[in-house]
Amino acid sequence: MKIYSWNVNGIRAVAKKGFLEWMESEQPDVLGLQEIRIQDHQLEDKLRNIDGYHSYFTFGEKKGYSGVAIYTKEEPLDVWYGLGNKKFDREGRVIAAEYPEFILLNIYFPNGKGSNTRLQYKLDFYDEVFDYSEKLRKQGKEVVICGDYNTAHHPIDLKNPEANKDTSGFLPIEREWLDKLEENDYIDTYRYLHPEKETYSWWSYRTRARERDAGWRIDYHFISKGLEDKLLDAEILTDVLGSDHCPITVNFDL
Repeated sequence: MKIYSWNVNGIRAVAKKGFLEWMESEQPDVLGLQEIRIQDHQLEDKLRNIDGYHSYFTFGEKKGYSGVAIYTKEEPLDVWYGLGNKKFDREGRVIAAEYPEFILLNIYFPNGKGSNTRLQYKLDFYDEVFDYSEKLRKQGKEVVICGDYNTAHHPIDLKNPEANKDTSGFLPIEREWLDKLEENDYIDTYRYLHPEKETYSWWSYRTRARERDAGWRIDYHFISKGLEDKLLDAEILTDVLGSDHCPITVNFDL
C-alpha cells in the first residue's frame, strides 16, 4: 500500500494545474491532502467523485482556509473527523481513516509564524495530536501520521538553518516535539531510509525559492514502530508541481 501526502495550497487551484491527470497517472492507493481551502458546497463532483476512489473531506469554519481530504482505493473500516476538541476541530485539520493494519491520521498542522498566540496554538495542537495517537496505540493500533507538520526537524531539513533558528518552523521548542515523537517509538520514514539526503518538500513562493531549491522538509509520514518491518520505501516527489509543497510517499508491504 502506497500512501501519498500533499499540501495542495487550494484544491481548486491545483485542479487547474493537472491534479486529476496526475491522480490518473500516479494511482496512489491512499492520498491525504492538506490545505484544500474550500467549503463543502464549493466542491465540484469531478473532485468529490474520482473513479476508483472513496473520498472524505473536512472543512474549516473560516472560508478559504485549512481543510483536509482523503482519497482511498480501499474503503476504510471507519472514518472520523477531528480530535474531539472543538478548539482545534473548528479549523478542519484532521481526518482519521482506519484500515485493518493501522489508523491513518491525515493532518494539517498549524503554522506558528503569525503571532505568539498562534505559536502557542500550534504547540497545543502538537500535544493534542500526540496524546490522541498514544490513546490509539494503547488500544493496540498502529498509527501513520501524515501531513504538513509545519516544522523542519534537523538542520539537514532546510536550506538555511542558521538564518531561520529564530523563525517559527525551526524553533527549538517546535523541533523538540518531533524529538518527542522519535523518543516514543515513532519513525520519520523518509529520514529512516535516507539518513543523509537533503531533500525538501516546501519552497516559499515569495522568494522564488523552488528555482534555487532553497526549501524546507516539513511534510512527513511518521509511523509507529510496529510498522517498521513493513516499511518498503519513502519518497519526496520534488518534480511534481502545482503547489508550494510537493507530494511525499511511503510504501508498505502489508
